[in-house]
Amino acid sequence: MLKTLTIATPGQGLLDITSEVGAVVHAASVKEGLCTVFVQHTSASLVIQENADPSARRDLETWLMRIVPEGDPLYTHTAEGPDDMPAHIKSAITATSLGIPVSSGRLALGTWQGVYLWEHRHRGGPRRVVVHII
Repeated sequence: MLKTLTIATPGQGLLDITSEVGAVVHAASVKEGLCTVFVQHTSASLVIQENADPSARRDLETWLMRIVPEGDPLYTHTAEGPDDMPAHIKSAITATSLGIPVSSGRLALGTWQGVYLWEHRHRGGPRRVVVHII
């Protein structure tokens, strides 16, 4: 099964999409298999991260902002705004696809894990996420 989700992001930050991805797994009626999640953008990424304590996500967002700052004078790709090149770098050093086992018809995530779409642009907007179940 292959499904493309359109996820509206409000702006920079981690957005929990576990339930949306899990719904695709459920609809596929696959008991054992693999779920591949892929974001079709170069300024957003995907991560599996802590889903219980929001401070872990805030710390991760703060850390990434610190190591990939906006306004670096060495950036030459600046036509789309000061957050664009940093967004590309953040996407390159995180992940654009994830492979998650499917077990007993569900994502085989750990107790405190969730699937997150990480928006790296200030303005956010619609993001296409492809979910493939085999």
